[in-house]
Amino acid sequence: MNRMPLEAFLFDLDGTLVDTEVLYLEATARALSERGLSVPREELLNIVYGRSLGDVMISLRGRFPASPLDGLEERMTHHHWLLYRENDVVIQSSVDLLRRLAARYPVAVVSGSARADVARYLSLLELDRCIRFHLGSEDYSPGKPDPACYFLAAERIGARPSRCLVFEDSTVGVIAAKSAGMTCVALKRENTPKQDLESADLVLTDLDDFPADLWL
Repeated sequence: MNRMPLEAFLFDLDGTLVDTEVLYLEATARALSERGLSVPREELLNIVYGRSLGDVMISLRGRFPASPLDGLEERMTHHHWLLYRENDVVIQSSVDLLRRLAARYPVAVVSGSARADVARYLSLLELDRCIRFHLGSEDYSPGKPDPACYFLAAERIGARPSRCLVFEDSTVGVIAAKSAGMTCVALKRENTPKQDLESADLVLTDLDDFPADLWL
């Protein structure tokens, strides 16, 4: 396990700070249903989970080449925020860890969601003033599992990739972090869709158990 001193911490958002991956899954299913379209849950999970909004749309257009999907993103976002009002999605121990780290180190949020949605969540969580910046799906290409987002985050935060630690929860997120040469701690919470997190440096069921003394 990498125990070199770290220079920065990077947090994924959906599934790591807020339990919203399942909301995006359901929101996508609802938006497709409005157009008379459907995708089996396991297939939709692979399309949506951990992936950027742009990549989700690329996959859906490939899945339904004969169907016009203009405006689908807006309907997905609409249903997402309806579902948000019905669910408590804050992963409090993850939010608390971000606050503790941000008090001493540079911290950024690297998400595959639209920038506006990331900003809205960070404002709701009152984390917008804790972090240096956030990246959304419009800021980089291609999306996870490509490491582009994490290379960009390291450049902006002024840290060497090998001295960054990433908190992730998805297969594609872990692959992106490790492909960037970063240390990765994966969050594997109970009752969440199964993800392959074996390549992470450490897997935890709760970020309250993050062993800070290993790296700080």
